[in-house]
Amino acid sequence: MKIRFAQLAVAAAVLSLSGLAVAAEPIKIGVSGPFTGGSSSMGVSMRDGVRLAVDEINKAGGVLGRQIQVVERDDEAKNERGVQIAQELINKEKVSATVGYINTGVALASQRFFQDAKIPVMNNVATGSVITSQFKDQPDNYIFRNSANDSIQAPMIVEEAVTRRGFKKVAILADSTNYGQLGRADLEKALDAKGIKPVAIEKFNIKDVDMTAQLLKAKEAGAQAILTYGIGPELAQIANGMTKLGWKVPMIGSWTLSMANYIDNAGPGGEGARMPQTFIQEPTTPKRQSFIINYLKTFKPKNQRIDSPVSAAQGYDSIYLLAAAIKQANSTDGPKIKAALEDLKTPVEGVVTTYNKPFTAKDHEAITANIPVFGEVKGQRVVYAYADDQKKASEVRVKK
Repeated sequence: MKIRFAQLAVAAAVLSLSGLAVAAEPIKIGVSGPFTGGSSSMGVSMRDGVRLAVDEINKAGGVLGRQIQVVERDDEAKNERGVQIAQELINKEKVSATVGYINTGVALASQRFFQDAKIPVMNNVATGSVITSQFKDQPDNYIFRNSANDSIQAPMIVEEAVTRRGFKKVAILADSTNYGQLGRADLEKALDAKGIKPVAIEKFNIKDVDMTAQLLKAKEAGAQAILTYGIGPELAQIANGMTKLGWKVPMIGSWTLSMANYIDNAGPGGEGARMPQTFIQEPTTPKRQSFIINYLKTFKPKNQRIDSPVSAAQGYDSIYLLAAAIKQANSTDGPKIKAALEDLKTPVEGVVTTYNKPFTAKDHEAITANIPVFGEVKGQRVVYAYADDQKKASEVRVKK
């Protein structure tokens, strides 16, 4: 009888431990971005911001008593690779949600698999205007975003060039990707609203190293400024091309002019470029100060400069938004997480902003036009372009 009792006790203990093991399984969140190649300064910064947030949350006890486990994949900024990764994260890794997407084309090609699987996607860097409306005709939309979309940025760029700085003759140089061409269309629309047509519209490809032909057309057309939509390496070639031609006009473009591989590759020729930014690496609030200190201490970037501060901050915030939704839903079930995101009860203090009711069932954009400010490349880093914005930087701009 004693032996039988002992066996039953051991069995009960094993079952109990087994139950605890199941209860303690980590919550898997996918992280997809380009960690190599020309977009990597954005992708790595985003990934490291995600890692920082996950580490903080896990050290504080996790979510629902479980640790968060990120499943990272390098999509190489390639649409076909993004598609492969999406299917792997869904079918093999069984993620509860995913964050990332740096490149608009990769997002548009990949996120349909998460939509079909009813798994939320938090786009934290890609800005193509159509990203969150890709499935607007479906009853439920699982695509969210906490970056400033191009419908916000393009009018800001035009306002800066035309209204604030008085340029009436502007040229557009945009890359041939989905990102560049959708952004070009947004710029043309914003210019048209002011009754202005660009004097030149030129295209270039990823990895192009000579922009002479495009720049000569802009120069001959009398362009007073160059409006850009591209990523760092090619944007640097625009600045370098102007230096070679001995022709210098202002570059005003999308947020990617803040990328390290623009600033470093363009050198002195890149100084003065301006772009919308949701976050500038300055400790203007206690939350931002803590984030910057911890990021620099953990990842030790050269020159104490985050390669892509916007990507890092938005990556960090995206995890806190998902964690808040999972906690509120008391579940890792996709539809319940989506429902919680659309009706978050508790504000989430982030680096970019404090997210108070950031989403609704019909609005999956956390950032509104009043949040970004203009940054400027100065002294090999991005600073506030306008003194008034810097003076008010401690006042957190919240969604309208």
